Amino acid sequence: MTTHPPVIVYPPTAGGRRVTIHGQIVGLAHGRGDVAEFLRRAGLSDAEEIPLADPALIEWRGGDLDYWPRDA
Repeated sequence: MTTHPPVIVYPPTAGGRRVTIHGQIVGLAHGRGDVAEFLRRAGLSDAEEIPLADPALIEWRGGDLDYWPRDA
């Protein structure tokens, strides 16, 4: 059985990138700041620097943390 990190950021769509935390949809992100805010709200990080590149915390699907196409 494959285990996934608690946070999954899905491939871009016309509305942004869907974000789930522990299997629950928490919103659509339009940039890195949105993902960081979702983590703060969920209590997964209270640090000033949110570890967005940590593969143990976040699985980025369909592009990494720098992939935010405007026309997806």
